[in-house]
Amino acid sequence: MNITEYIKETRAEMAHVTWPTRSQAINYTLLVVAVSVGTAAFLGICDYVFSRLLTLLF
Repeated sequence: MNITEYIKETRAEMAHVTWPTRSQAINYTLLVVAVSVGTAAFLGICDYVFSRLLTLLF
């Protein structure tokens, strides 16, 4: 396959893609940020608790 065939096929496939609307993209982005912050907070709290427990034990 040469480069021109590849580009033509890629353009044809991209025409089949259903792109999200602007509001959907914003909502998905906010969801990813919220889940990331929540996960970071949860892991930070777990780290703090475990480090305090280890300090009390040793």
